Amino acid sequence: MPPTPLLRHPRRLAATLLTGSLLVGGLLTTPTAAAAPSPAAATTAVRVNQVGYLPDGPKRATVVTTATQSLTWQLRDASGTAVASGTTVPRGADTPSGQSVQVADFSSYRGSGSGYVLAVDGSDSVSFDIRANLYEALRSDAMAFFYHQRSGTPIDASLVGSSYARPAAHLGVAPNKGDTSVPCQATVCDYTRDVRGGWYDAGDHGKYVVNGGISTWLVVNSFERAKRAGTEAALGDSTLRIPERDNGVPDVLDEARWELDFLMRMQVPEGKPYAGMAFHKIHDAAWTGMPLLPDQDAQPRELHRPSTAATLNLAAAAAQCARVFRPYDAAYADRCLSAARQAWTAARANPALYAPDSDSTGGGAYGDTQVGDEFYWAAAELYATTGESGYRDAVTGSSWHTSPTAFSAYGFGWADTAALGRLTLATVPHGLPAADRDRVRASVTAAADGYLSRMAAQGYAVPVPADGYFWGSNGEVANDAIVLAVAGELTGNERYRTGALEIMDYLLGRNALGQSYISGYGETASRNQHHRFWAHQLDASLPHPPAGSLAGGPNSGLQDPVAEEKLAGCAPAACYIDHIDSYSTNEVAVNWNAPLAWLAAYAAERTSTGEPPAGACAVTYKTDRVWSTGFTATVTVKNTSPTAVNGWQLSWTYPAGQRVTSAWNATVTHDGTAVVARHADWNRTIAPGATASFGVQGTHSGTNPSPTAFTFNGDACT
Repeated sequence: MPPTPLLRHPRRLAATLLTGSLLVGGLLTTPTAAAAPSPAAATTAVRVNQVGYLPDGPKRATVVTTATQSLTWQLRDASGTAVASGTTVPRGADTPSGQSVQVADFSSYRGSGSGYVLAVDGSDSVSFDIRANLYEALRSDAMAFFYHQRSGTPIDASLVGSSYARPAAHLGVAPNKGDTSVPCQATVCDYTRDVRGGWYDAGDHGKYVVNGGISTWLVVNSFERAKRAGTEAALGDSTLRIPERDNGVPDVLDEARWELDFLMRMQVPEGKPYAGMAFHKIHDAAWTGMPLLPDQDAQPRELHRPSTAATLNLAAAAAQCARVFRPYDAAYADRCLSAARQAWTAARANPALYAPDSDSTGGGAYGDTQVGDEFYWAAAELYATTGESGYRDAVTGSSWHTSPTAFSAYGFGWADTAALGRLTLATVPHGLPAADRDRVRASVTAAADGYLSRMAAQGYAVPVPADGYFWGSNGEVANDAIVLAVAGELTGNERYRTGALEIMDYLLGRNALGQSYISGYGETASRNQHHRFWAHQLDASLPHPPAGSLAGGPNSGLQDPVAEEKLAGCAPAACYIDHIDSYSTNEVAVNWNAPLAWLAAYAAERTSTGEPPAGACAVTYKTDRVWSTGFTATVTVKNTSPTAVNGWQLSWTYPAGQRVTSAWNATVTHDGTAVVARHADWNRTIAPGATASFGVQGTHSGTNPSPTAFTFNGDACT
């Protein structure tokens, strides 16, 4: 983390609107004037997702031009043959980018292949693919980032390649002072702690509980969401390049455990002042130079005083751990829950112990004096896991439970975590009244609708306002995509998935600079992110960042010397430079890669090869057996559309409040009177005219009428 504190709320910066005839990169050029050097090498005015598009997903490009009339576009395949054509939609001035733009929409093309080019008014895009498995490699690479960032273990060449292999670091082996016996800063404590392990937070060697908490939550939540969708196998055991593969535990959870173990080591032990609280952070006593491999770091390490924010991050992440890990390691789940309870109790006893913004020598401050949102998030996780009334009362008694600002215009982040509590309460079964649950879910969809509205109003379909390009803006954008994806899960409405995928387009090149911000992905991809080991720009013997690393992104604050010098006068969305010393625009961080990994896993899922239109399904619900308080039933769904369905969910509501207690041949979840059944691996595909059947067992309270209305992948069935 660079020595400038992150912003809780972005500065409101006025956008600079530029006019002229042709815009390339983030700066204006005209036919009669020499162009200023561009901070990024945009090679074409036709901005596309440089990796490509999904056959059944949105396919839009932005064209930088001062033309006011519609332009003709052609989609050409690898042979140069035009396979689709149309006209652009003029958008005019786009305030965040300072450009004049038009939009080409070729979503109706459903073919697949490699080497496509979009040609508009004499300009060609970079080449890209259209294929169903487009994001499978990114799903793996974005998650592998966390193994690369592990502290306290050797990074194995057989898993990452020789360029990225390195010895174990910060274990007390010279020249490291180590993390196995770390003293506190003066006056903080009179003992040492073993705080080995965890992830290095960013481009330096610091480790932070407040950033580690939200990052761990996102990694685990990606698995929890996939499990609800029935697609968790893609994140399961032996799916990642990590040492724990093939141990019977999903690899994504193994990776999260590396950080969870560290977070729990940061808890103040019993018998000490502030027992149960979490130390805020651990890092070097002074900032280290670059480049520097972790095992060569000779700086003394220090524990920084506990904070309420850090303690609640521990409580929330550990409570989530207890819920999600239980099917795979019950003993570990118990350990997590014990730590979460202790942290919650300690935070309640010390509700205003804040980390000072001035504590930024050798590591980022991560100061946060507004922790009501963290209390709400932690209470929501503990309640969702335990169902206990004390945590329920903390949820419903929090002002954040009804606040309209839990989802802000700038999304959520390490200092703004109320949205995480809402996402959990919207998706994890709990005992809150149905009206409460419905209001929470409505807040998710309302936030998602707000992001979609902002995307529709901008030439690059970005969900943040013009003043939302601050430190780590790419992480903010990816977090917004998560809200969109969850809204799609709750409603079955495809527009939310479309929005989430268009955010991926932005990160991969459809942006003001024509720059892919993800290393290793795209023709013009970031490759010089700020990092002490992935420092090829400074030392040719060292590697570039590994594929799948997300740069922080445009930051109109210009908070480092390189940005100040090279980006003066930039429009907000163009305030980025791929230079290793631009830490305020080009650093990496776990809390930015975590939403990228979440989004990549979501985008990689094969949702269908053609969703059936409304009414293109038929359902038979047959009660097989009824007894005094229970019943069994068989449900059969028929695909009456002309196209195959690859992945399905069937929803209904019981008219007399019956409850499903078990199911076979499908995964069934129950929330109030609403039931959702999702396919098993073997029956996910239903050919035209074919059926899939599954069974349920449930309870009733005297009457057992059959449900009469069903929706299949969000559409009504006959």
